[in-house]
Amino acid sequence: MSKILDIIESIANEKGLSIDEVKDAVKISLVNTAKRVYGQEYEYGAEINIETKNLKLYQKVIVLKDDAQELSKENENYISLKAAKEVDPDIEVGDELTYELPLDNLGRTAAATLHRELEFHVQRLLEAKIFDRYKSMVGRRVFGSVVRVDHEENTFVEVNEVRAIMSRKSRIKGEKFKVGDVVKAVIRKVFIDKVQGIVVELSRTSPKFLEALLHMEVPEIKDEMIEINASARIPGERAKVALTSLHPNIDAVGATVGTRGVRINAVSQELHGENIDCIEYSTIPEIFISRALSPAIISNVKIVGENKAAVTLQADQKSKAIGKSGINIRLTSMLTGYEIELVELEGSSSSEGESKDPNALKNLFGS
Repeated sequence: MSKILDIIESIANEKGLSIDEVKDAVKISLVNTAKRVYGQEYEYGAEINIETKNLKLYQKVIVLKDDAQELSKENENYISLKAAKEVDPDIEVGDELTYELPLDNLGRTAAATLHRELEFHVQRLLEAKIFDRYKSMVGRRVFGSVVRVDHEENTFVEVNEVRAIMSRKSRIKGEKFKVGDVVKAVIRKVFIDKVQGIVVELSRTSPKFLEALLHMEVPEIKDEMIEINASARIPGERAKVALTSLHPNIDAVGATVGTRGVRINAVSQELHGENIDCIEYSTIPEIFISRALSPAIISNVKIVGENKAAVTLQADQKSKAIGKSGINIRLTSMLTGYEIELVELEGSSSSEGESKDPNALKNLFGS
């Protein structure tokens, strides 16, 4: 097969693959074709001559002792040492000897087989490349057009060269999409299915989607002057995000919220009105938990176990800490990683809470 390197370069350029990858695919395809034509029981090898740009096929045989039992079975995978030395005087027992097989003898059927084999292996290379690309994009925002919605309300989205899927549970409650809609989401998971091939799962309910939207909307986050330390969501209802400023002149919470809330409102609008609490992160768990329980004013936080915290507060602050249907305390646990136990101050009253709570944290932490 003449000028095979030119064909390899053409395939590599057209498919966006490396020349070495296509070379290996051609060699494997030729060996598999030879096995189908000459027999599966033989060993073959393929080689590309860089100077002539030609492809060559070899049959491999192993050199055995002259009295080896395998030689009596007329197995073409083996050759006696005596016969091998006629070809190469320096050859030894255990060495491998190769015979070139003329490609012209393969015929039209073999040529068609070789073409199918090569198509198959090039397709596998393309799929592996696509899989690796999207695997590295897990957690990143993508967008595409809806091409189908099935009877189980799975939404199929065309994202570049793949058709991604977003299940019903990965949509925000109340959302419905129709064919032609442009959808923003994050890649939740990428895996290989034996039937479907590459499967890319999308999500609009993941906390990573909130983070991706903040990266897009807040330049200071995109430019890594503000870091997102953690985030938690109850999709479509409420979310909390913990932030740290990496620049002395930037207020992490203020910059993320934006003037008159313009930045955070833009993110909230994409999430169908989801309320987003921006919190300044702290490496001190007690302070972080206190801030995360906002708008409740906390009197004291004590870590009582590896993942458990006792939070002391005035009686009139308890409902705020819990939130509607327990949403505030649930989000705080999700955000901080601590199970929260609320403890009312003994003898506390609403009037006492109103007069003392504003300075509670200042007395506790000195700030």
